[in-house]
Amino acid sequence: MALQNRIDSLKKQHEKLDRMIHEEEIRPGSDDSLLHKLKAQKLALKDEIERLVQGDRVAA
Repeated sequence: MALQNRIDSLKKQHEKLDRMIHEEEIRPGSDDSLLHKLKAQKLALKDEIERLVQGDRVAA
């Protein structure tokens, strides 16, 4: 169950980053550097989620 809690936590962080990216994109004078950083973090979370989900499937 600890693994599922970790995956859920990462999904919440991913959703939060998605909202932050959207808010920054619609903001006048958005910061491209910040957007790049946020998108990189979001992608890293997605990769980790996928890795954990695949590992969980193999273990099951």
